[in-house]
Parts: sequence; C-alpha cells; structure tokens
Amino acid sequence: MRFTGWKLHGDGKAIGPGEIVTPSERLSWSRTAGIGAQHVVAMFGATFLVPLLTGFPPATTLFFTAIGTLLFLLITAGRLPSYLGSSFALLAPIGAVTGYDPTAGAIDPERMALAQGGIISVGATLAVVGIIVHFAGVKWIDIIMPPVVTGAIVALIGLNLAPAAWNWVQQAPITAVVTIVSILLVTVLFKGIIGRLSILIGVAIGYITAAIRGEVDFSAIGAADWVGIPAFHAPAFDPVYLGLFVPVVLVLVAENVGHVKSVAAMTGDNLDDVTGRALFADGVSTMIAGSGGGSGTTTYAENIGVMAATRVYSTAAYVAAAIFALGLSMLPKFGEAIATIPAGVLGGAATVLYGMIGMLGVRIWVQRQVDFSDPVNLNTAAVALIVAIANYTWTVGQMTFEGIALGSAAAIIIYHVMRALAKWRGTTFEPASPASAPAGRELETEFGRGVRKDHRK
Repeated sequence: MRFTGWKLHGDGKAIGPGEIVTPSERLSWSRTAGIGAQHVVAMFGATFLVPLLTGFPPATTLFFTAIGTLLFLLITAGRLPSYLGSSFALLAPIGAVTGYDPTAGAIDPERMALAQGGIISVGATLAVVGIIVHFAGVKWIDIIMPPVVTGAIVALIGLNLAPAAWNWVQQAPITAVVTIVSILLVTVLFKGIIGRLSILIGVAIGYITAAIRGEVDFSAIGAADWVGIPAFHAPAFDPVYLGLFVPVVLVLVAENVGHVKSVAAMTGDNLDDVTGRALFADGVSTMIAGSGGGSGTTTYAENIGVMAATRVYSTAAYVAAAIFALGLSMLPKFGEAIATIPAGVLGGAATVLYGMIGMLGVRIWVQRQVDFSDPVNLNTAAVALIVAIANYTWTVGQMTFEGIALGSAAAIIIYHVMRALAKWRGTTFEPASPASAPAGRELETEFGRGVRKDHRK
C-alpha cells in the first residue's frame, strides 16, 4: 500500500457518535495540530526520563524521537499511528557501560560513545528481525516468546534497575519521597490526560521542591542560547558490550508487536502485514538515534491513551507531534532546564518507573492467564528473575554478559528445553489449547492505562 495523503473526516470539525478518525483521515489542520501537541505532552515525561537517567543530552534525544517518528510513519506508509519515544529497555545496558551518576558531573564522552555503539547494534538487530517478520510472518515470534517468557523479560528489566533508583534516592531522600507521593496522588486523583501524565507532573512537583531546598543549579540555563542545534556525538564500537545490548531486542520486538495489535483492535483494521515494517522502522530509528547521541526508540503507549480518549487515530496528528518535538529540540535553554533535574527527583521517578516496568511483566502473565502451577512456567520465571535481580555476570573472553542478557537467555532456553523434555517424558502440564496471542506491550503502558475504559465510551 502506498501512502497518498489524508482524507478529511466529515467536515473536519466534529466526530459523530461511534465514529473514529482513521489513520488515513484527518480533522482540520488546526485541530490536527492541537491533537499533535497533546501527543507531545503525553510522551514528554517518559521520553525525557531516559536521557536524564542515562546522562544523554535531552534535546538530542528529543530531536531523534521526532526524526524517528517521521521515518516510522513513512516506512509504515501512514497506516500505523505511533510516536517513537525513548526506550526504557536500554536503561540497564547504557548504565552498565557508562556508570553515569547525575551527581558526579557530565557523562564520560568515551563511555557514552560506546553506549551509542551498543544502541546501534540493537537497532540493526531489530531491523533484521523486521525484515524477517515482513517476509515470514509474526507467528514464529509468538512461538519463541510465549507470554511467560515475554512477561519474565519485561519484569526482569525493571527489577534489575532497582539499585540505581536507590542510589539516587539516598542522595536526597526528602525530595525523592515528595516526588513519589506526588506521582501516586496524581495517578488516583485525576482522570484522562492529567492522570496519564502523573510522572511528568510528579517530576515537576519534585523539581520545585528541590529548587526550594537548594538542590538545583540553574547556571547552565542562563548560559545556554535561546535557539540552536542539539549537540550531536559520534558513536564508538566495542564487541565486548554486545552481550549487554542485543538481548534488549527481545523486549523491543514484544513492544512493537503489542503496539500493532493494540492499534488494530482499536481501529478495526488488520495490521499484521505492517508488523515487519514497524519493527524495521523502529530498528532504523534506533540506529540513527545511536549514531548521533540520542537514546534508542520504541513505540509509545502513552499516545495510545490519547488516541483512545480523542478517537483520533490520524497519522497526520503524529506528523504534527514530530514537528512540535523537533522545534522544542532546537531550544537549548529548554534542554538545559530539563538537564538540571537533580538526583532526588530522578530517584523518586525511577522508583515508580522501574517498579512499574517490573509489574508490567507481571501484568502480561495475568492478562495472558499464565499457569504457574505448571512447573515449566514457574521455573522459567523464577530463574530468569533471580538472575536479573542479583545481576549475575558471566565473562567469556572479552565479552561480559550481565543480568538482563543472562536472565533473558535463561527465560527462553529454560522454557523451551523444559517444555520439550516434559512432552517427551509425558509429564507436561501445558493445557491442550494454550493461548498464543502476542503478549508484548509497551514498557511505558502505565500512561495508557485508561485505553480500554476510554475506548468503550
């Protein structure tokens, strides 16, 4: 299918009862621009948390999310509405390479370059997977990563990051607690877009608290220009770190497949044929981001929440969102203001975020009704989680494999080996007709928690 533009929905001003604005349609340009701005706000908090937690330049990261989104829409022929924001799946491997601490000054440029090389390797692998899926279909992914495996991999990423959150919290515990409490209260006190922006609002409240307590250094904001090009950084490559980064591809695959399925369910379109393109586009976008100093990208569930609330699935709104984000990335003072967020605020947000990532894995198990009375499922999850939480490390030659890589590999290998042996011995507990639908969802799904409820309206 070739994308030829957007058809005006009705009079471009209103959406009738029971109607939706499909990806190939649009409202008036002024309304489309307004919805695009909503998408920027929805993805803003999560997208900026990644560079803040890793030490990458926030403006540069935002720039590449905009470029990646435009590229994604082009490659998927305008059929799949999505914003490509920063991926939380890469937090652990980036941190392992850079050892970044926001209280210790700027990130080491050499270590950052090596992390960028790892991000590029993830993108390249994902792009290859996308090509395979495009020609071979998506069913083989469901076979390799059934719900128990997908849930374990998503959960272990969040739980592996727990020590980093504590390191930041203990540097400013009062500010961290204020940030955590603010996030939790906004989540339950407000509905709609405000509730979905709980982390962004919580970070803002924490930032104000930190400023009052004298924990924020504003000098960099004053020294920055009003308008300018983001800072770009060249990558460096070392195969030693491949073992840290490549397993993240498993999570990105699950996220993208889940995103395609969610949009298909909400629009009523069969988008299976665009899954390979989505994976390829995200892979290329991640490679480009890594090449210039941005964080890796992924499809964002926060924006699914906005689509469900507005009933507007137009990809034109995402073009508008990308243009808005591109403009913000050209404001150095804005980027420096984001970079001044102190450790206490980061620690508070990370406490909620990392735990949320872990619980999203558990939610996959619940939603897919994974049976943990089956010892194969139980042992798959048990071993994988402990390997990641304890951050088991295995060095082979010059390559080092840490908790996330080893935990992901353990989940896949243990499940398939135990399942095969159980079937051979006749000891399997597997039900006769196991659920096989993809279990992957966006790591940042908390922001889209109102999707089902809003969509039923």
